[in-house]
Amino acid sequence: MKFSEIAKLRLTNQQVSFSKFKKPEEIVSWLGAMQAQVFPMAKWAIALRLKNVNEEKIENAFNEGKILRTHMLRPTWHFVTPQDIRWMLTLTAPRVHALNAYYYRKFELDRTVFKRANNIIIKNLRDGKTLTRAVLNKVLSQAKIKADNLRLIYIFMQAELEGIICSGPRDGKQFTYALLDERVPLPKTLHPEEQLAEL
Repeated sequence: MKFSEIAKLRLTNQQVSFSKFKKPEEIVSWLGAMQAQVFPMAKWAIALRLKNVNEEKIENAFNEGKILRTHMLRPTWHFVTPQDIRWMLTLTAPRVHALNAYYYRKFELDRTVFKRANNIIIKNLRDGKTLTRAVLNKVLSQAKIKADNLRLIYIFMQAELEGIICSGPRDGKQFTYALLDERVPLPKTLHPEEQLAEL
């Protein structure tokens, strides 16, 4: 196969040269998970693959929970659909925890700290509430859990990897968190071999 043929196949399979999809969530589902560390560029990556879509439509899909943003595959944010988030986390979270283990130790984040932090986060997000990182940081600080800078990032990342929280709708330009169990209905479970095959 020629390099030009490989390039053509990649552009087609990545839905760049031609897309059969019309909605942002369809593109994310097709790709499985999309890098979303830099939110504006991640929205552009979706728009590149769709016709007649604008930023507002992508923002609406995100705010309505048709696209979620969480840590998976590696220690960065990714877009994923509600239908895929749970089985992908089951499959990839152990590896990401292993990659994070050094930082968990460095910032003195053990099971006891994570359990306390997660319980506080759950309590404050229950019943459909969505809160920004700054608000949740204040709540954790009030409970005497040191959560500043990178330590805070790893507290939230662990909660995401454990399937406790995921992205909520944006509050202006600020990101919020929501409880995954309230934002995403429980789907049918996939056997680990089915998860690998799906991925």
